[in-house]
Amino acid sequence: MAPPTQVAATSGEGDGADKPLVLLADPIIPEFEPELSAHYRLLPVAGADAAIAATARALLTVDLPAVTADLVAALPALELVVTSSVGVDHVDLAACRRRGIRVTNAGDAFSADAADFAVGLVVAALRRVAAADAYVRRGGWAAHGEYPVATKVSGKRVGIVGLGRIGSLVARRLAAFGCAVSYNSRSPKPSAPYKFFPSVLDLAADSDVVVLSCALTEETRHMVNREVMEALGKDGVLVNVGRGGLVDEPELVRCLREGVIGGAGLDVYEKEPDVPPELFGMDNVVLSDHRAVLTPESIRGALDMVAGRPLLSPVTL
Repeated sequence: MAPPTQVAATSGEGDGADKPLVLLADPIIPEFEPELSAHYRLLPVAGADAAIAATARALLTVDLPAVTADLVAALPALELVVTSSVGVDHVDLAACRRRGIRVTNAGDAFSADAADFAVGLVVAALRRVAAADAYVRRGGWAAHGEYPVATKVSGKRVGIVGLGRIGSLVARRLAAFGCAVSYNSRSPKPSAPYKFFPSVLDLAADSDVVVLSCALTEETRHMVNREVMEALGKDGVLVNVGRGGLVDEPELVRCLREGVIGGAGLDVYEKEPDVPPELFGMDNVVLSDHRAVLTPESIRGALDMVAGRPLLSPVTL
């Protein structure tokens, strides 16, 4: 996908001044721009003067810029914050709550694609798909014989941290592989047919694979530390499609290097776009650039959410 682009400010008759104003907290994804521009006047918040800021009723965030209390205070007419991500840890929800500002995220628009990608990372990490591909491409098969056999997916014990929209879909998909699914969440889900563990440590100790799909909060930051990885064990695999900050990243690098865990599938990192360079040379690690949620179909679903239609996934403040 092309990188986000900056939308120029518009003003005056015939150039969008008669359209409702939507401020952009960050550059917009190119695929969003044509449809949104047809209905809204899009203006970067950094380019808004005091008069415009005083009238703006909606703010759109595409990547993960911080929607701070100061930013909210600078927009006295603000009524709605729309984030095209599933997570909302970059939005000061308390500041929005105090002002009665509604917040909505992409919710179901991205959930299926994120779940598909999580399962793909599970398969790729366990079966060493990326490493085998690289081995064949550099001539290793012809020169040195077959790539070493990797472990199966079916029947693995998979622990899911966060049984929300995405986690529930991951569970259903991996159950179809014949995996034994269990989960950790803030509380047991009465409708979930999976075993509940009250702590991530206990979940890891009973899992071959741990999948992270929960929100990043002060309580969940670095929830996966060395103790959790030791409990997961030398053959265990960690998959993260939640937020990079859920994992103690330097400790993850050490645990992978020392063989404390067997591998990882990572779509998110603590200081994106910076990825620990130690991971680049590890055949037991599969890396992607925070794109689990992004497909043409998911973008269309997100556009349904931001293009003036009813709020399908309002965030509880």
